[in-house]
Amino acid sequence: MDNSKSAVILVGHGGLPSDMPSEIVEKFMRVHKTRIKSGGEISELEEELDNKIRQWKRTPETDPYKSGLELLVSHMKPFLENYTVKTAYNEFCHPTIEVAIEELAKENFSKIILVTTMITRGGSHSEREIPEELEALRIKYPNVEITYAWPFDMDAFALFLSNHVKTTNPLMSAPTN
Repeated sequence: MDNSKSAVILVGHGGLPSDMPSEIVEKFMRVHKTRIKSGGEISELEEELDNKIRQWKRTPETDPYKSGLELLVSHMKPFLENYTVKTAYNEFCHPTIEVAIEELAKENFSKIILVTTMITRGGSHSEREIPEELEALRIKYPNVEITYAWPFDMDAFALFLSNHVKTTNPLMSAPTN
């Protein structure tokens, strides 16, 4: 019998809450973009601003994206009965991918599968940043099997979207001449 504990982390992009003061966002973006251009390390100021944004109190009204991702996780849970399912965010929201994995590792999860809502190829977050972060986390947590369920099968996703269009607009399911 396998006694290992498994988890799924649904990774969303993350968004800014509507009540976040624009001065904080503008200052963060300025510092962040300057660092990206120069290729430098994250400064204390950038880290402080990032934490302030990520830890900002959110409600469904001020951050409908975060609430939407959490709702999606609640719909996924019945399909993933043998897994603990939680969220993480690439930007702007808490928890980060690293924090989510750290929490699960402390709870003795031995298998963690990440899947993102960022579906299509070509996105820097899903295609480059998340895999790079996971490489570092695999080294940090060598006793945890960390898998990234990406890229998606485009035929399966195209079928999902096509079926959704057909159920939203029944006229679409009738063949055209």
